[in-house]
Amino acid sequence: MLTSDFRFLTPAEVTAEMGRRIRAYRLQCNLDQRAVAERAGISRRTLQGLEKGAGSTVETLARVLKALDRVQSLEAFLPEPSVSPIALLEGPRERQRAFRRKEDRR
Repeated sequence: MLTSDFRFLTPAEVTAEMGRRIRAYRLQCNLDQRAVAERAGISRRTLQGLEKGAGSTVETLARVLKALDRVQSLEAFLPEPSVSPIALLEGPRERQRAFRRKEDRR
């Protein structure tokens, strides 16, 4: 499944696509699973699961991205939230918590 619009995918499809892309980067680097697993400090079986989209931890994902020299991809994945000009005028204040709107509380 080659897609750039993840909005219409289920969480399972998103994780499968992430796994497919990680595998593609690994193969592009001409590395076998054993080599990447060693570099990442994880087991080969854990890497296999990640590549299959079978779930993993955020730490495992970070380790594999570092092993593949793709950590910079996180900037595109989760860029720093931008600050509105009005918030800049009010002074530096970081959000402490989220809240739900009344219509979302049902």
